[in-house]
Amino acid sequence: MESSKKSLPPNAYTVLKDGEKYSPIVPASEKIPEITTRSVIFGIIMAIIFSFACAYSGLKAGQVFEAAIPIAILAVGFSGIFARKSTILENVIIQSIGAASGVVVAGAIFTIPALFMIKGVEPKLYHTFLASLFGGWLGVLFLIPLRKYFCVEQHGHLPFPEATATTEILVSGEAGGKQAKVLITSMLVGGIFDFLVEPVNLWNASLKTTLWEFGKVIHDKTKLVFKLQAQALFLGLGYIIGLKYAAIIVAGSLMAWWVMVPLLGYITQFVNFPVLPATKALSELSAQEIFSNFVRPIGIGAIAAAGIISIIKNLKTIGRSFSLGFKEIFQKKEGARTEEEERTQSDLKMKLIVLGILMVFVLALVFFSAVAGVKVGVIGTIIAFVISFLFTTVAALAIATVGTNPVSGMTLVTLILTSIILVQIGVSGTSGIMIALVIGGFVCTALSVAGGFITDLKIGYWIGATPKNQQKWKFLGILVSSFFVGLAILIIDKAFGFTLPDGSPNPAVPAPQANVMKSIIVTLMDPSQNIPWMLYGVGIFITIINEMLKVPALAFALGMYLPMELNTPLLVGGLLAYLLSKSGKNDAKLSEARFQRGMLISSGLIAGASLFGVFGAIFRTFDWHRFLSVGIPVAEKEITIEGIARKVFAEGEPLAYYTDYGHIIGLLAFIALSLYLYYDAKRAEP
Repeated sequence: MESSKKSLPPNAYTVLKDGEKYSPIVPASEKIPEITTRSVIFGIIMAIIFSFACAYSGLKAGQVFEAAIPIAILAVGFSGIFARKSTILENVIIQSIGAASGVVVAGAIFTIPALFMIKGVEPKLYHTFLASLFGGWLGVLFLIPLRKYFCVEQHGHLPFPEATATTEILVSGEAGGKQAKVLITSMLVGGIFDFLVEPVNLWNASLKTTLWEFGKVIHDKTKLVFKLQAQALFLGLGYIIGLKYAAIIVAGSLMAWWVMVPLLGYITQFVNFPVLPATKALSELSAQEIFSNFVRPIGIGAIAAAGIISIIKNLKTIGRSFSLGFKEIFQKKEGARTEEEERTQSDLKMKLIVLGILMVFVLALVFFSAVAGVKVGVIGTIIAFVISFLFTTVAALAIATVGTNPVSGMTLVTLILTSIILVQIGVSGTSGIMIALVIGGFVCTALSVAGGFITDLKIGYWIGATPKNQQKWKFLGILVSSFFVGLAILIIDKAFGFTLPDGSPNPAVPAPQANVMKSIIVTLMDPSQNIPWMLYGVGIFITIINEMLKVPALAFALGMYLPMELNTPLLVGGLLAYLLSKSGKNDAKLSEARFQRGMLISSGLIAGASLFGVFGAIFRTFDWHRFLSVGIPVAEKEITIEGIARKVFAEGEPLAYYTDYGHIIGLLAFIALSLYLYYDAKRAEP
């Protein structure tokens, strides 16, 4: 029978005094159902669903929403539909298996989509699958020996913000059922809303100043443009990001579009010849072309600098982490296990961990060798393992401290080091790019999984789960997630493509991190290319200035790089979050309850929009969107691709109502969606 305790002990979040012990909700002496057919199957289903959802949102918006919290809510909410209600330990396993989706996605989409952006490189499903699988398994294996240090020895010293939120949801079983209803409702609202935008094309969600006559006049003369993509996905992301970071991201976007683009447009209006990287006269460039050719590279430089600076700022932590990693893995532990350690403090045996690391080493060696040859395979495997080992503790410590993982900076360092070494041994061009990105995907996934898995283990520690059960079944979650993340990337590439015919990023699926990685690795692997070093340098100095001003540099840089329309709706969501956090006037508990309900609704909007977005991508892949599109008819056309005439289904001219009033309908719909989020959140009770 499940423990009757309904809340965490008072010392769950505080530093333990001398001689004081922490007793979890389910004590070591109590054995309740944990690994069951129900918990494993439900966990797998969650891993599949959220692999697609997280991949879509990450590639489209540049942000991977955290899957652990909505999965925990769904686990608790659905536990009552069975004759025997799920135990809290079953829900821990469901969350742990399912949450592998978010961390595997975060590892894969930073690098793997870059393979689809480079001519001459032909990525396959197994490239994504195996790089994510082996990297994810290695992240778990390297993290297990650190569990007792982070979860037990540092009890009360590290805040674990994400683990705290997820644990509270799992503990509050009755409240969780109500939360699941709110989450599912908002998932349907967000999914249907964005589905009506695309592929149904019922209204135009792309709001621009150029849609109004006065805006067009201003745009033509000054290159001053405002854009907003009125979709549920971005509204929900803005709420979760919060007003501060949403404002910083939008500030970066305004710097790009309202300062740099008009300034360059003014300077170049009489320049009647091209300047690389532009291929036509500067005076003929539109605002979008100025941004793509000259401003986006500045954003790339700013993002790269922000990643490197994050590593430099954490050198002291990295040093401690290296020492801790060696100590915990290779130093033999003394003392026998107590009775209490038999369940709630039992990890996989060190022999199994070492054998597992050796097995992954051999598998990675075979995989990398198959991609680039034995010599490169050996060097690549050593690079991947050394960097993964050294940075594993950094990733875990970052998640335990602030809830965010600086995996992008660490992956950037991996790509730079790998590329330099490969070039030195004579490997460059497309083959060098291919193996470097695969190695980068492996390392990125290892670090992302390690950071996320420490959250799972801390949740289990607070509640009283069996660590070795979480550890064993996490491998299954990574296996499932790795396959379906690879499948999602293939579907999205097939439906939209990550690049346009001219090689520039596709605004429909910006994949910002992968685009940055692509730009950097192409530069390193093929120095003969015309690389805009000066523009990269400007971005670097902008990041340095932001660091001096104490402005989060990565958020600002992402704002400069991403299309403006993807950033501006974040500010709306952030503003709603701020208003709800202050809506209780003098009642802090009421304000907090409303804010948390808003967080729940926003998570649902993102998850629903992402899932329905994947459905839309599948419809487009099989040309089924021609049966759904209303405002923009889809008809069969003949086009020429690489000299070959082919028949495809393509969008035609929009209907009159869509052209004349589609954006007005879109604006009103977005306002209605924002009001739904705000007033539904205000229904919360303290």
